[in-house]
Amino acid sequence: MSEHRLILACKQGKLWARKKVYEQYAPTMMALCRRYVPDEEDAKDVLQEGFLKIFTEIGQYSGKGSFGGWIRKIFVNTSLDYIRKKNRLKQKELLTDIETVDYENTPNMEYITAEELMQCIGELPDTYRAVFNLFAVEGFSHREIAELLDMPESTSRSFFFRARQLLQKKVIHLMECK
Repeated sequence: MSEHRLILACKQGKLWARKKVYEQYAPTMMALCRRYVPDEEDAKDVLQEGFLKIFTEIGQYSGKGSFGGWIRKIFVNTSLDYIRKKNRLKQKELLTDIETVDYENTPNMEYITAEELMQCIGELPDTYRAVFNLFAVEGFSHREIAELLDMPESTSRSFFFRARQLLQKKVIHLMECK
């Protein structure tokens, strides 16, 4: 079945089409939600809310750009909205200094699993995690992140730098414990 036909059926409210879209995109979007909201139950709530938005706003999809990209954008925004509602994007809590990492004594990191890396990312403070994901994973510019999170562009850059440092520290600690 063509994607165009599937989208048209969703716009008409056909349940079989919504089910197919859900089955096709849910695993990928759940992974996206978990990057922003590490608690699994909260991420499931975000996933559900995201699909509700998809199906209520499907009429706004113009067909320009990929359908998957449109869905991804909705889920990124839904995840950020969830964090904002929880009042978890607090800039002041993040203004602590982070120790620099000694790269010469860094353990071999080739044995870290994707699951372990995701756990380390999930342990980052909410704003660091959001900025890190938006920049490093989603490919947003710092200007775009600043607009999304209502902060100066320089703050986005600073949060990304600090998130990366903290993530490196967490990964090193994890590797030392292995």
